[in-house]
Amino acid sequence: MRLAGKKYLSGKPHFSMVEGSAEATTLPPSSVDFVMAGQAFHWFRPVETRAEFARILKPGGWAVLIWHDRNVESTPFLRAYEEFVRQYSTDYENVTHKYLASYDALEHFFAPNEMRIIRQQNQQRLDFDGLRGRLLSSSYIPKAGGRHAAMMEDLPRFFAAHAVEDRVTLEYDTKIYYGHLDR
Repeated sequence: MRLAGKKYLSGKPHFSMVEGSAEATTLPPSSVDFVMAGQAFHWFRPVETRAEFARILKPGGWAVLIWHDRNVESTPFLRAYEEFVRQYSTDYENVTHKYLASYDALEHFFAPNEMRIIRQQNQQRLDFDGLRGRLLSSSYIPKAGGRHAAMMEDLPRFFAAHAVEDRVTLEYDTKIYYGHLDR
């Protein structure tokens, strides 16, 4: 993702990138208005990340955490896709953010300040290449080996069984958690 972001943004005049992590950004204190993490908080160490975000935010700055939760039950395709992912995944249950970034955990992250939430519905309409790319971008999907080969062999059949007008639709419940962080 870092390399893709750098490639995409490198021509922008105000773009810069620094080495760091959520827990140690290397940015100066009180230097940013917003800290945003999209679909990544479950990889962070919450206590250290909260301290770092509070350190780098300007007074009155905002922390914003975003998730696109795949709606796994709303259509026959989405139920089948969930089973497909579970069948081939390496550690799906271990990395799913629904446990690591629960409402209570996020409320604690923003405390003692109020955590605010925006909810909206989203979707991706994907052709076969789009679905393959989406699937392979998931950290819990094998990138090589026998399980990967079996999954890639099964994917065209799976897509054909569920595509309507050469597309499948992934539906998401998007949740945006935001608030201020005290030091």
